[in-house]
Amino acid sequence: MTSPAGQPGRDQQGEPRVSVIVPVYNEADTVAEVVARVLALDPAWEVVLVDDGSTDGTPAALADLPSDPRLLVHRLPANLGKGAAVRTGLALARGEFVVVQDADLELEPEELTRVLAPLLAGEAEAVYGSRFRQGRGGAPLGLYWANRALTLVANLLYRCRLTDEATGYKACSRELWLSLNLQAVGFELCPEVTAKLLRRGARIREVPVAYRPRSKQQGKKLRALRDGLRALWTLLKWRVLPVPRGPGGPESVGTTDLRAESAETADLREKWAPAEAER
Repeated sequence: MTSPAGQPGRDQQGEPRVSVIVPVYNEADTVAEVVARVLALDPAWEVVLVDDGSTDGTPAALADLPSDPRLLVHRLPANLGKGAAVRTGLALARGEFVVVQDADLELEPEELTRVLAPLLAGEAEAVYGSRFRQGRGGAPLGLYWANRALTLVANLLYRCRLTDEATGYKACSRELWLSLNLQAVGFELCPEVTAKLLRRGARIREVPVAYRPRSKQQGKKLRALRDGLRALWTLLKWRVLPVPRGPGGPESVGTTDLRAESAETADLREKWAPAEAER
C-alpha cells in the first residue's frame, strides 16, 4: 500500500490513510498491549487514544508508553462515556479511514486488517467486524441472544441483514463518520452509527472476527439491561427523527457540549439502573 508520494500507507499530502481510535476507561492491564499491537500492523497508521477519565492505573500505563509520532494520547477531564471518547477521537483523527478498537482485548487488534481491507480496496462504504457471522463463538448464551435480538430489531427497522449490530469494530471514511453528526455519549454510540449509516443508504459489509468476551468480574463495563434498553431506544429514535448531516469537519462532532449531554442522559440511566454508576 504505497502512495504516489512514495510513503507507505499515506496519502498525497503525507497524512496517514488509517486512524485507529482507541477509547479507554480503566483498562490498565491491557491498553499498552493494544496500542503496541495496533502500531505493529502498519508503520504509517496513526493511533488516537482517548482516556475517558480513568481512575485506575491507566494514566500511569499511558505515561509509560514509548514515544511514537504515530500515537496521539488525549485525556478527558472526567468519565463521560464511550461515545464522548470516540467523538473526541474523531475530532483529532487525520486518516482517510477511521476504525474503532476497544482497549480491552475482547477483539484482537490483528483483525483490523481484515476489517479495513474492503475499505482500502474501494469495495465498501462501511465495514463491521461481526462476532457472530460464523456462529456464537465464545460468547455466553445470554450475551449472544441479547445481541441477536438487538440486531433483529435493527434489521426489521432498517431493512438490512446484519448479524452483529453492536460490534465494536465499525469502520468507514473519516468524512462519512463526521457527516453522521453523532450525539451519543455512552454505549448508545453503536446503534446511533448503525441507524444513521443505514438511513443514509450506506452499504455495510460484515467480515467475521474472533471474539473473547470478558465477564463483569474481569472488567466488562457494558450492562445488559440498562445499555440494551438504551440501544433499543436509540434504534427506534433515529428511525423516526430526521438525521442531521454534519459539515464533514471536526466541528460536526462537537455540536453539543459533552458534559451537558452526559447530564441529560444520566436521568435515563438512573431510571434504568439507579444503583449503578453512570458508566
